[in-house]
Amino acid sequence: MITTEKQISVIIVEDFKLTRVGLRCALNANPDINVIAECEDAIEGIKQIEKLKPDVVLMDLGLPIMNGIEAMVKIREFSNDIKIIALTSHDREEEVVAALSSGANAYCLKDIDPTKLADVIRDVNCGICWIDSMVSKLALKSIPKVENIGLLTNQTSDQTKIPLTEREFEVLKHLVAGKSNTEIAKELIVSVHTAKAHVCSILQKMCVNDRVQAAVKAVKEGIV
Repeated sequence: MITTEKQISVIIVEDFKLTRVGLRCALNANPDINVIAECEDAIEGIKQIEKLKPDVVLMDLGLPIMNGIEAMVKIREFSNDIKIIALTSHDREEEVVAALSSGANAYCLKDIDPTKLADVIRDVNCGICWIDSMVSKLALKSIPKVENIGLLTNQTSDQTKIPLTEREFEVLKHLVAGKSNTEIAKELIVSVHTAKAHVCSILQKMCVNDRVQAAVKAVKEGIV
């Protein structure tokens, strides 16, 4: 989890009122998160997002009139800075890939723990991409692997070898599984700060900008 002193502004786009109310109450219980608007459809959501310019948008996929995927595309037409979290019960491969391809910075299933969701909002607001571990393999499965590329530990070319340590390689496997820094820290029995440091080192060595790119590259090149 990454913390920030500035309050994170959030807009919820969800057609079920009970879900909207539950999300607002759960998120506003965090002093660093502020739900500034709730919208029951994508049309109104896009208007409010363009007007209020929130830090983060929680976007349902199964919306009336215009679905969440279409809404993401519309949002990206006027802003690349607003972070979008797909928050949905849909776990099919095509929907996961479509959301991530259309501008989502994170993909969460609706059974996510409220505390975990708050952590995801903080991480995404700071530029980290996040995919629910229940669907991460679906997203990565759609990416074709490159043939005849050896495992990272077997590469010998100075140009292709990525000098990850044994611990970094272990952390990378957790990244591919869609785990957060907090979850990685628990798995490896280290501090969250240490887990974050390993992730930053991995991103730098793999020449990628975020966790999703690292996971995609790891799978595509047969590293894990």
